[in-house]
Amino acid sequence: MTLATGVGSMPGGDPLSPEADNARAYAEAVRTVFGELPDLRHVPELPGRGAIASMTGRALAVVDGLPADVQPAGWRLTDATGIDQRRARSLLAQDLDRVEEQAQGYAGPFKLQVTGPWTLAATVEKPRGDKVLADHGARRDLAQGLAEGMLAHVADVRRRVPGASELLVQVDEPALPAVLGGQVPTASGYGRHRVVQPPEASEALATVFAAVEEAGGVPLVHSCAPGFPIGLVRGAGARGISVDLAVLDAASYDPLAEAVEAGERVLLGAVPSVDPATAPTAKSVTERVHRLLEMLGLEPTPGLVVTPACGLAGASAAWARSALDLARQAARDVDS
Repeated sequence: MTLATGVGSMPGGDPLSPEADNARAYAEAVRTVFGELPDLRHVPELPGRGAIASMTGRALAVVDGLPADVQPAGWRLTDATGIDQRRARSLLAQDLDRVEEQAQGYAGPFKLQVTGPWTLAATVEKPRGDKVLADHGARRDLAQGLAEGMLAHVADVRRRVPGASELLVQVDEPALPAVLGGQVPTASGYGRHRVVQPPEASEALATVFAAVEEAGGVPLVHSCAPGFPIGLVRGAGARGISVDLAVLDAASYDPLAEAVEAGERVLLGAVPSVDPATAPTAKSVTERVHRLLEMLGLEPTPGLVVTPACGLAGASAAWARSALDLARQAARDVDS
């Protein structure tokens, strides 16, 4: 049966708002996700609450053994855990408390998200500046720290959502194509970091995927950037793929088809992520999925999942709810 879920992010929250207001915004996001996605719920993310709730901040709340803090240029590794990392960890725990409350009695697959090692390396700075990506040893340490943290994090979510028949762990890697292509800017902005070769990229991903599986999760990778190396991440051990149909290129068709044929979870971002001038219908979303499958020469499989495209945090609350509803309706119709 084709299912529906969200990529992760949702609108709401403000770093300048009182903590109680942000708590209410998150509780509302959880209610929306759990109400609109009855068959594959996920942990919502509200990056609008600021750096501690961003993709990078959430991942650094999970990373084990690497202190960090927010500096003027963004997140940076430090000699001791800073107040922002402590706040990020506290916020994540509070969010999971609210998820746990709503998940009482739920039975079915469940999904959580974490930023992957290469996107982290491209966004986090070393103690003396420049990205972790610039230092081979630092990026290896970051991948290992993420893997160690995921052992505890995945186990924690499994405990909080005991009815999860399958725990999907979505590793977000929007920067991976740029890392492999040598397109990540240096701190000065005048140069680009060196290309990371596929074997090293694969090794870091495999370290994280292995930890996810050891903790009882199913690793899948999401990327909303063109040039997503589906074959590389599957070769590293990913057991699922999440793509946005709007950026899917012809070179991705064969490896995507292989994932579908293998019965893996394949998440298709088929609903616009921000308020469109003209809202699509469930029928048009379903037809979009069918066109892709016809192009690949495939029939719907049990592993298919319909989602909104990446970036739902930039939508209005009303459209976010509508986008999840459209994904759910389209998923129901794909099999008919």
